Amino acid sequence: MENALAGLPFAGVELGGTKCVCTLANSPNDILRQETVPTTTPGETLGAIEVLLREWSGGGIAALGVNSFGPVDLRMESATFGYITKTTKPAWSNTDVAKRLARAAGTSVAFDTDVNGAALAEMKWGAGRGFHDFAYITVGTGIGVGLIVNGLPPRGFGHSELGHVRPVRLPGDDWPGACSFHGACVEGLASGTALKARLQSRHIGEIAEDDPVWESVVSALAQLCHTLVCAACPERIAIGGGVLERQPHLLPRVQKALVDSLGDYVDLPRADYVVAPGLGAQAGPMGSIALAMDAAAAR
Repeated sequence: MENALAGLPFAGVELGGTKCVCTLANSPNDILRQETVPTTTPGETLGAIEVLLREWSGGGIAALGVNSFGPVDLRMESATFGYITKTTKPAWSNTDVAKRLARAAGTSVAFDTDVNGAALAEMKWGAGRGFHDFAYITVGTGIGVGLIVNGLPPRGFGHSELGHVRPVRLPGDDWPGACSFHGACVEGLASGTALKARLQSRHIGEIAEDDPVWESVVSALAQLCHTLVCAACPERIAIGGGVLERQPHLLPRVQKALVDSLGDYVDLPRADYVVAPGLGAQAGPMGSIALAMDAAAAR
């Protein structure tokens, strides 16, 4: 079997809240096909992805990787392994993703969260190269954290949901937040969805760098990084996503706020500690390929 798979490309699906990116590749520099499918209903979206995977499988696929929005079931022994579980996205709760797509691809599947996949891709090809402990934060529609400890995503009864930690609020900032579960958690204060609700008619990309709204965003993200440093000591933290792409001035401000927050208690291991993803917008799509490679290696 191993010899039969040698030389075959890897297939990956990054399942996102607004779009899914399907990739056939060997590396970021060797992408054979990449197609985008809108995220609508489970039947429509997964059906369109299945058509692509069946087409690609005709030429042979070494393995399939799927990194998905969540929450998801990552317990291999579970009857619902590979499912999206309880989600706020209409109609997607209790949806079988991994096993259904694996059948279409005709191969084995590796399944994880969208951000864990992106973190693994950054460690293989991007800002996390050379590290065994790394964190990737995406600040987009929501806020997700891919955390890798000693080379692997941590596993407990579920996957980490660090975007939902509750930061200390800035004095005088009593906006209730936009998270439907936790109000003013990090996601409820600093995600694209939160900013859209708070800014109302103003577009994120048009907001001036000195606008007071960024103080709350920087504070929330720095406290998230503080939590990561104190809990897991990642060698580096990369922060990407649409909000940071439109407002790149936030990145150095978050690092400065993190250093101020830590005080003299913890020394960061490098000056360029909080950085942009090395893969840019390809971190998520290549996360699915990184997962597929790990599945093939394990097999």
